Amino acid sequence: MSANQNLQNLQGNHACALAAIRAGCRLYAGYPITPSSEIAESMSAELPKVGGVFVQMEDEIASMGAVIGASAGGVKAMTATSGPGFSLKQENLGYAALTEIPCVIVNVMRGGPSTGMPTRPAQGDIMQARWGTHGDHPTLVLAPWSVEEVYAETIRAFNLAELLRTPVIILFDETIGHLVETVDLTHFLDLEITDRKWADSKTKGFKPYADPGDGIPVMARPGDGHRVHTTGLTHGENGFPTQDAELVAQFMSRLLGKIEKHRDEVEHIDVRHCDDADVVIVAYGITARAAHRAVGMLREQGVRAGLFRPLTLWPFPEAAFKAATGHADLVLVPEMNAGQLILEVERLVSEKTRVAGVNIFFGDPITPQQIVEKAEVELNDE
Repeated sequence: MSANQNLQNLQGNHACALAAIRAGCRLYAGYPITPSSEIAESMSAELPKVGGVFVQMEDEIASMGAVIGASAGGVKAMTATSGPGFSLKQENLGYAALTEIPCVIVNVMRGGPSTGMPTRPAQGDIMQARWGTHGDHPTLVLAPWSVEEVYAETIRAFNLAELLRTPVIILFDETIGHLVETVDLTHFLDLEITDRKWADSKTKGFKPYADPGDGIPVMARPGDGHRVHTTGLTHGENGFPTQDAELVAQFMSRLLGKIEKHRDEVEHIDVRHCDDADVVIVAYGITARAAHRAVGMLREQGVRAGLFRPLTLWPFPEAAFKAATGHADLVLVPEMNAGQLILEVERLVSEKTRVAGVNIFFGDPITPQQIVEKAEVELNDE
């Protein structure tokens, strides 16, 4: 029997690059930064094989600008970075959100703030991913927990970016980025690839930001003859700046509402053993793997525990979360930070449910035993 040629030992960062190319990415613009540099290295080797372009830019600001420019020109594009670089991308990320230019940004999280711990894992960019750029803006953030899921969620990120005309952030930590696992790529051979909606070249009186009914304007393909004005200023359907209150209200309502309109396609969750759970653990990324083991350990002790894992971190899957935790006495939120997603959890739980955090932010991953011990302490305090 011949070996399965689609079984590959892949590093998380390398899987991200291969999936981006599989999704149709043909331009990568970036600047090396630990612990995401392997994505750039892989893209530099793989993109030329499919006619794509790799560009090492002078900094993270220019990287984001190049990605936006390429996508506006009709090319699927991405960049990857870590904490300090992610901070530098925020202004241009807001520009992409307002101008509705599809793109994918990978943030492989490391210890912070500032230069912090470049080679150690952390999950301290959760709130930055949601609120990092200024003003009200649509945000999509995906958080995989394995190498295979990095591959799958990278493809999904491109599909959602194209579908919704929005930047999509893929957020995972250093451990996931450098983890090597065996991945069966046959799972993805028939995966559907989404391309953006293009305007008909024969359309008269084209308005680049008109709502066709689903909240997502069609884009004009460069060279098709449509006039498009692209600006970071708030604009009307014609793309030109406006401060007219009615037009601004219409535009911002559509911009923010298009994500809500497509929540069914956006939300992706993993719920395990929550039907009867008195204790629900909410976790993401590498911490969710420790949480999954902790659930098993607690159940062996007779504690009815469950796992709620949001692969889509933002928008947070509120309805699914409430359904999974509605009867829980205790919700634990382990995070490699001082407490970020726990704020969202506290906002959504019922009055009878207690919330507690497990917070490790000194460069080590959280272990299953640390989660179990916290659960035991909280249950004994009841």
